[in-house]
Amino acid sequence: MSSSGTQNIHSKTEKLKVGSDLPFYLIFSVIGSIYLFLIIGILAADAAYIFGESSEEGSENPILRALADPNIQYSIKLTLISCTVSTILSLWVAIPIGYLLSRFNFPGKNFLDAILDIPIVLPPLVVGLSLLILFMFLPESLRDLVVYQIPAVILAQFMVAAAFAVRTLRATFDQIDRRREQVALTLGCTRAQAFGMVVLPEARRGCLTAATLAWARSLGEFGPLLIFAGATRGKTEVLSTTVFLELSIGNLEAAVAVSLIMVFAAVVILVIARVWGSRELGV
Repeated sequence: MSSSGTQNIHSKTEKLKVGSDLPFYLIFSVIGSIYLFLIIGILAADAAYIFGESSEEGSENPILRALADPNIQYSIKLTLISCTVSTILSLWVAIPIGYLLSRFNFPGKNFLDAILDIPIVLPPLVVGLSLLILFMFLPESLRDLVVYQIPAVILAQFMVAAAFAVRTLRATFDQIDRRREQVALTLGCTRAQAFGMVVLPEARRGCLTAATLAWARSLGEFGPLLIFAGATRGKTEVLSTTVFLELSIGNLEAAVAVSLIMVFAAVVILVIARVWGSRELGV
């Protein structure tokens, strides 16, 4: 068969393949677009409500009014601090746990793995209630320092955020080739030295992803905070509980404004994480 005949057969085969794959891509695109449009729709609805209300009344934008409110300013400050602290704590816990689960087999490993998922699968209110019950059995002096105080905010955020960080870092360590670590051990490195010089540098992207998830999860935490830390103005109020407080007094504009502030903060963190991760990979 001539080369031109072979090329014609290949071209016809490619056309048939493209034609047969088209319905597949269309179905998947439609399914994905429905969810994507839903996300865009709720954000657009919030923005339209805020800017529509301000244009009708001819008054200051609700977001600017919210940012000028001393209570919301305190809420933003506490949110940034508590989310950052809970993220750091989550990484301190998730890195060793994720590494041990990835590298070693030991009795009860599956049971331990299941326990670590409890904060993820439990209803958030149950997590907060369980923390409250736990501290009822601790000394009163310690209970007074934590419950319904700022440490309760951080602990409630940490409980759920750390679980997501553990899952992420275990998957990260599973994907790292063990041979380099073994070579370092045969060359005289201790396990700690091999981890610090070989494994941890390769896990930087996974650590960044885990930190991003932990921070975003802390930002959106509500149930455990409400039960364990309360929602006291100027004390334990963070952005998620601010939305609840504003809704409880019928101030829908402020609630939507704070919601958009949370969306903006989450998007900024996610974009920074994506850009930083891409630079590390040289993309």
